[in-house]
Amino acid sequence: MARDAGQLYWLGKAINTPLLRFLYRITIKGIENVPATGPAIIAPNHVAFIDSMFLPAVLDRRITFVGKAEYMDDWKTKYIFPAMGMIPIDRTGGTASQGALDAAAEVLNRGELFGIYPEGTRTRTGKLHKGRTGVARLAMRTGAPIIPVGFKGTGDIQPADAPLPKPFMPVKISFGRPIDPARFRARDGDPLLYREMTDELMFEIQQLCGQEYSHEYASKGSDGQPPASSPVSSEPLAPVRSSADLLASGSG
Repeated sequence: MARDAGQLYWLGKAINTPLLRFLYRITIKGIENVPATGPAIIAPNHVAFIDSMFLPAVLDRRITFVGKAEYMDDWKTKYIFPAMGMIPIDRTGGTASQGALDAAAEVLNRGELFGIYPEGTRTRTGKLHKGRTGVARLAMRTGAPIIPVGFKGTGDIQPADAPLPKPFMPVKISFGRPIDPARFRARDGDPLLYREMTDELMFEIQQLCGQEYSHEYASKGSDGQPPASSPVSSEPLAPVRSSADLLASGSG
């Protein structure tokens, strides 16, 4: 199913890469943490629409993303996004969402790179939001390592709801050390495991991107801010770094 996506990937990359490198001062750190072969889940913070254009430009390997199914309703993106490798995901949940995750597992089982934003959507507050556990579930299901990624600068290039990105600005993309699901295998089935893995991932992303952390899920109210019923906490994210830390934490 996922193989149907991405017919134009390498053509798009050949056009996109030199264009972005001309328009932006791109700094890359930790690229050696991305494996040269085999499956891996690339998990960045999500600040701007343009984030998904930078990763293919700096990676030598093909990367497949999930994207919101609403893109399929717009004639401007209905064909080009899947051709560039996007798998549409229905964010309302249910069988459609499960189908997209099955397609993601198929990509990883082929030994390829798969990109997914753990926050689930772009931040509207400038903060790094609580991660959703789908990334951890996917890693445990496939055995693929999770590579934390931190973007800096894309929010200035394309602020929320800005129609076009601003050129000639700096961007820093940092790839963190892989989180290997093999070290959690003994706890597979523990209902707290996915939350703890996700919190570790978000801590690593925070160290790479430097955003203030919110313990609330990213959401959008009518004014572009989280709904009043979901106040944002700005407490720092607890540093969960190792298996011992995870076992001692005892909270989701």
